[in-house]
Amino acid sequence: MRTDAPPRGLTALGLLTLLLGTALPMIDFFIVNVALPAIERDLHAPPATLEMVVAGYAVAYAVLLVLGGRLGDTYGRRRLFLWGVAAFGLTSLACGLAPGAWWLVAARVAQGAASAALLPQVLATIHATTSGERRARAVALYGSVGGVSVVLGQVLGGMLVAADLAGTGWRAVFLVNVPVAVAALVCALRSVPDSRSERPARGDLAGTALLAAALIALLLPLTEGRAAGWPLWSVLLLCAAPLLAAGFYGAQRRDERAGRSPLLPPSLLTAPEVRRGLLLGLPVFVGFAGWMFVSAVTLQEGLGYGPLRAGLTLVPMGVAQFAASLLAPCAVRRCGGRAVTLAAVVHIAGLVTVTATVLLGPWPRLSPLALSPGLVLCGLGQGLQLPLYYRILLAAVPARLAGAGSGLAATLQQSCLAVGVATLGSLFLSLVPGVGMREALAVVLAVQAVGLLGLGRLGLRLPRVLG
Repeated sequence: MRTDAPPRGLTALGLLTLLLGTALPMIDFFIVNVALPAIERDLHAPPATLEMVVAGYAVAYAVLLVLGGRLGDTYGRRRLFLWGVAAFGLTSLACGLAPGAWWLVAARVAQGAASAALLPQVLATIHATTSGERRARAVALYGSVGGVSVVLGQVLGGMLVAADLAGTGWRAVFLVNVPVAVAALVCALRSVPDSRSERPARGDLAGTALLAAALIALLLPLTEGRAAGWPLWSVLLLCAAPLLAAGFYGAQRRDERAGRSPLLPPSLLTAPEVRRGLLLGLPVFVGFAGWMFVSAVTLQEGLGYGPLRAGLTLVPMGVAQFAASLLAPCAVRRCGGRAVTLAAVVHIAGLVTVTATVLLGPWPRLSPLALSPGLVLCGLGQGLQLPLYYRILLAAVPARLAGAGSGLAATLQQSCLAVGVATLGSLFLSLVPGVGMREALAVVLAVQAVGLLGLGRLGLRLPRVLG
């Protein structure tokens, strides 16, 4: 049995470096959206190929997250973080220099794989090198970076495309990652502590293949099916997804019972806190992804905002989200599990306010200022929800499985982002021709509010004291 020295504590610079690494893949998930029209013109890319620019990154990212966490458990989380950041910088450069559309698709897939290598190491390192209130604050900051990165990606993408720095156009949204990755790499070499599982496990190639097949069968048709008109292959893959997931779970359970090292130990799901955390994440991330999609379409096509103005409109939400995430530990101390209910109530109030503003305001001449009160309330609710999700889910995960637990948390997040865009986004787009964009937005926000009502009820069942 291997015995390692306890990992040294996480310094402020180390935490800042990890959060910088967190922001890179999360910003890149959304920054490309505002650059798609420019990519289409420059590379003469058809719509299906543009969808693959987004979907290739998302699917590779989600499919490999658990494997990335597992590799960090085995070979060292600091090492995987360094490799992931370096690979992210190189693949960003490849994206920025892409001579054609399919080169860009391939580079985006590789970029998603790099993101899957670095991101699980962040939460796993925080989990293994901090405790108590320091861990709560670090997880809160992690949640805030995740939410703010989405808004920052929209704003930064609009600014870079509009600025056309040195004639780079859309390429700047990828090239800007390179110096940031270099800075993160230099800081990580000096400040990020190493940690790993006390009992390194062998690779689970069969489990990795089954998980990849199940996630691809779910995410690929959800991200590509609507644009392609839901062909037969997309329907067949969706039908196969639950069967592949059941096969993966059964194989993992057999491996764990036999004393082998499954990719995602089913014993992780035995803790009620883990199951509650997963349930909490479903409405949070599905609703968030759907909201970001329909708001982007509504602001640009319904209200006539340009990409930069649309991004700046969401800044009040991002600022409120960041502030609320910093207050999340205090909310947990005072309210315990009821903080989840509080977050849901505030978020629902924000959705109601936005809906009232849209339905009663001077459509389509609404100003960003008129939308700000509702967006601020939404940001406050989301800012509380994200840290609570990670705190509840990871509290019951033992340190030796920190990488697997972090991979599970991030995989659920990315999968729900794809599901949210596919479900709420498809609902929105299907309603627009019949009832108009304003009314379609109101329906989608109402559906999201219903999901948050379930989240509020879950909060009432949580213990008064959270781990």
